[in-house]
Parts: sequence; C-alpha cells; structure tokens
Amino acid sequence: MKTMNICSLARTIRSKNAGSFMITLEIIFADRRIYERVKESGAVTQKSIAAAYGLPEDNILDFMFFDPGMGIKANIKRKIPSGGPGETDVYGCQQYAPLFSLEVPWED
Repeated sequence: MKTMNICSLARTIRSKNAGSFMITLEIIFADRRIYERVKESGAVTQKSIAAAYGLPEDNILDFMFFDPGMGIKANIKRKIPSGGPGETDVYGCQQYAPLFSLEVPWED
C-alpha cells in the first residue's frame, strides 16, 4: 500500500515543555478530512510514537486525538529532568523531529 509522510499531511508538528519531567508532542492538521483519514488509519498511535523515539511504550504517558482542534497529542517522559545536569533542551521545543518518520497508509 502507498503511504504519505506525516510532514506532507500535517500543518504543524511540534514539541514543547510539559513540566520538569515531560515533553508534549503535537501533530496538528489544517484539513478535517485529512485529520480524520490519519486518525482512522491507525498509523499514529502510542506504539508508533514510542517506536519513532526508540522508547518503551510506557514512556508515552498520554496519547489522544483532539477532534475540536484536529490534532494528535502525546506526552513523553523526559530522559533527564528539564534543566537538570546534561539536559540539552530545557524548553523541549527541539524534540519533534522523530515524528517526521511516521508514514500513513494513503490511497487516492
């Protein structure tokens, strides 16, 4: 089956600080039809996000589809607390790139 990369489907893919011990990941869509197709495809899940980050699935603390905002949100456990020794991204805003590897089944 043919696939589309999530970067071609989403309007915004971002990450941000969610406190000292978590980072929030968000995938936001501009088109309701595309959002619904991605949601129904089953390609973006807690498991697929964990795999993209090379994490155990239980490190994905929250996962949800937010229908009113046409978005997908997940919180991941930080490896090092925000601002702790050796931590490299206090704001968590540079942690979204692994999401770029997500592929969604897509037939026109």
